[in-house]
Amino acid sequence: MTKAKKPKYKIGDTVVITIYGTVGKITNVKWLEGHYVYEVNNSQGLFMESALELLSEYEGVILEKEQIDIEYKFIIGDLVQVSGYGADLFKVVGFRTEIWRYKEDAWEDVIYELSRISDGEWLEAGEEELTLVADADSADTFIQKLGLLYLVNKQDKVIKDPHLQTKVRKAELEELARKREKKELIDHLLDIFNDYRILYELFHDPEYHQVMRVILRKLSNIVSNDGKSHV
Repeated sequence: MTKAKKPKYKIGDTVVITIYGTVGKITNVKWLEGHYVYEVNNSQGLFMESALELLSEYEGVILEKEQIDIEYKFIIGDLVQVSGYGADLFKVVGFRTEIWRYKEDAWEDVIYELSRISDGEWLEAGEEELTLVADADSADTFIQKLGLLYLVNKQDKVIKDPHLQTKVRKAELEELARKREKKELIDHLLDIFNDYRILYELFHDPEYHQVMRVILRKLSNIVSNDGKSHV
């Protein structure tokens, strides 16, 4: 049995969904129980011909879609501090926008999802609660420098180990390697000190000043040990 008529609209036609006053394109045409039905903008719903009209022939009011342009202050991977969490550092792992619309008011909230560097604790915070410490491109380098602080004590103990010192005296290559490692350690500590100096000047957090003092003590110990002969 042949179909009684051809479809009024074809794929690609720009139409108005008259019950909503919104515009879209026909993306599929189906024959269903004796009637043509149309898919618009790949949506799951289907519309009868009576609910559609070509945009070129429509004389009603078209509802314009709202376009919202949002500038995000932070991106995934940024290293930040959160108000109320002291000197703790967090990495941005995600973000979302909540759009609020009421009859006489409207606003958008950007919510950032964070992971604390020290223990991975998850946290949500608003944009106004965050302060950038390092952008995504330099965040990993900054974190590595922080991690180096926790290794300094261990490295100092290795350098001062009497058994290792005996081996160093007997092997000139090991002595040169030790000096090279010590120089690299000093350079890294100076980098960390400069980073924390900048943070302290920006935020005046006493924890930053305390870290600076620890680094200076470490540098002093390393330099003073250079002037001593190994026993």
